[in-house]
Amino acid sequence: MNLQFHEFYQSFSNKYVCYLEVYYSSGGLVAYADSQSETAAPAAELNQNECKKKRVVVLGTGWAGTSFLKDLDVSSYDVQVVSPRNYFAFTPLLPSVTCGTVEARSIVEPVRNIIKKRNGEIQFFEAECVKIDAAKNKVFCKSHFENNVIGAEDFSLEYDYLVVAIGAQVNTFNTPGVMENCHFLKELEDAQKLRRSVIDCFEKASIPGLTEEERRTNLHFVVVGGGPTGVEFAAELHDFIQEDLVNVYPMVKDLVKITLIQSGDHILNMFDERISTFAEKKFQRDCIEVQTGCRVLSVSDKEITMKVKSKGEVTSIPHGLVVWSTGISTRPVVKDFMEQIGQANRRVLATNEWLRVKECENVYALGDCATIDQRKIMEDIASIFKAADKDNSGTLTVQEFQDVVDDILVRYPQLELYLKNMHLRDVKDLMKDPEGKDIKEVDIEGFKLALAQVDSQAKSLPATAQVAAQQGAYLSRCFNRREHCKDNPEGPRRFVGSGRHAFIPFRYKHLGQFAPLGGEQAAAELPGDWVSIGRSTQWLWYSVYASKQVSWRTRVLLVSDWTRRFVFGRDSSRI
Repeated sequence: MNLQFHEFYQSFSNKYVCYLEVYYSSGGLVAYADSQSETAAPAAELNQNECKKKRVVVLGTGWAGTSFLKDLDVSSYDVQVVSPRNYFAFTPLLPSVTCGTVEARSIVEPVRNIIKKRNGEIQFFEAECVKIDAAKNKVFCKSHFENNVIGAEDFSLEYDYLVVAIGAQVNTFNTPGVMENCHFLKELEDAQKLRRSVIDCFEKASIPGLTEEERRTNLHFVVVGGGPTGVEFAAELHDFIQEDLVNVYPMVKDLVKITLIQSGDHILNMFDERISTFAEKKFQRDCIEVQTGCRVLSVSDKEITMKVKSKGEVTSIPHGLVVWSTGISTRPVVKDFMEQIGQANRRVLATNEWLRVKECENVYALGDCATIDQRKIMEDIASIFKAADKDNSGTLTVQEFQDVVDDILVRYPQLELYLKNMHLRDVKDLMKDPEGKDIKEVDIEGFKLALAQVDSQAKSLPATAQVAAQQGAYLSRCFNRREHCKDNPEGPRRFVGSGRHAFIPFRYKHLGQFAPLGGEQAAAELPGDWVSIGRSTQWLWYSVYASKQVSWRTRVLLVSDWTRRFVFGRDSSRI
C-alpha cells in the first residue's frame, strides 16, 4: 500500500508543480516550485504565465487617474502609479485657495489613502514620466526631490496596459513674457504662490515714500481669460479685498483695481447667454473692469500690452500682478509619444470611443491630455446599409432600419444629438420625404441623404474635471469586466467586420456646471437646459462641492473652512 502510494507520488511530481509560496512583487508574480524534474520545467513556466497578473501602469493622480484607481479591481492586475505629486487635489476650488477662503490642505487627499485596497496592492512612485516607449511597452521616469537622495533618481517600468492621465499644461500661445511675469492657476502650488503674491502687492503699496500712481500700479490686478477659472478668481479676489483686506489696509482701499481681459466678445461664453450677461452686469456693479475683444501681445514685469480688435489699437496698462488663465496645451512627454505613434500633426492625443489610443492596442488616455476622435457615421454608411438590408434587395424598409437603429445610436451618439436639435421625435422621422410623408423604402443614396448632416453634431468634450472623472470610472469598469466581456460582449454590433464590440463606448453625461460670481452669488447650468442664478445657487454650489470630496476628512475640513470664513473672515497672513 505504501509502495503504491510512493510510486503514485513520484509520477505525479514528474508532471505537475507543487507551489509552496506565491507572492507579488513589483515585476509581477513570483512562484517557488518544489520539483527537480527536468520534465516539469515547461509546466512550471506555463503555470507561472497563466497565474501572472497583467501589469497596469497609471500615469497621473488627477481626476481621471484617481477615479480609475478608486474603482479598479486590483485583485486582477498588478498596478503601479507614477505621479510627481503624492496627493489628489480638488482643482475646482483652487480659486478659493488663492484668497484664503479655503486652506490648501482642505482640498487635497494623499494618494496612498485613496489607493488602499482589500483584495490587492497598488504601488505608488512619486516621480515624473519623461518618456513613453510604445514599441517596448516601457515608461521612463525621473524623481524630483529638493534634498539629495541616495541612489539613482531615474527608473523605468514595463507595462502590459498603460493608462495616461497626466493632464495638460498652461497654454501661453507663445506670448512673450507670459512664463516669466504671469501667475497661473493650474496646480495647488500655483494657488499658494498666488495667495502670497496678492498679500505682497498690498504690503508693497503700504510702504512709505511711494507716489499714488505707484500704489495704484501695485494694486492693479489683471486676469487674462474670461473662462470659469478666470471669472471665479476675479470674483474671489474682489470679495477678499472688499470683505477683509480693506479693513487691514485702510490707507489703500480706494486704489485697488481688478481688470478682466477676454479675447472673445463675452465672458463665460461656454455658458448660457443669460449667465454670461448676468456675470458681466454683476462685475460692472462690483467695479471689476471687463475688457472684451482684446488680445494680449506681451507681458513685462511692469505692464501688459494688448490689441483691441474692434479698433485695431495697441495699448499698454501697468499692473501689479497678472493671472494667466487662457486654456491648456499638450505636455512635452505626450507630444513625444504622439510623434512615435503617428499623431504628430494633431494638437491633442486622439483616442477611440473606448478611450484606447489610436494605433496602440494597450495604451489608454483619459482627461485633459486626450480627446475622443468620434467615428463619423458617413464613413460606415455603406456597411450600415448592408447590415440593415437583410434581404439584399438594395433598399431599406422602415422596419429594417429600426432593427439596427439601437446599435447605431450607441455606436454613433451624434445621431441622438441630431434628432434632438432637429426636434425629431424618432429615427423613423428620418425616413420621410420633404413634405413629411412616410417613405416605405429608401435606397443607398436616399439613406446617405437622410444621415448626411448627422456628423455635424459630433463635438469634442470639454476639458473639465467632470469629464475626466467619468472617463476614469468608465475605464475601470472595462478593466474589471475584460475577461467576462471577451466571451459575452456587451457593446453594439460591428458594422465594419463581424460580431459585437466587447464594451459599450464611453458616453459623457453632463451633470451641470457652476460659475461662482462672488458676493454669495453663483450661476449654474443644470441638465435639461435649466439655468439658476443667485444666492440660492451659491448654497447649491456649497452642497455639491462638499458632497464631491473624495473623503470625509476633506469634506469636514472644507465645511470647517467655510464656517471659519463666515465667522472670522479670511486670513491675510503671508505664509
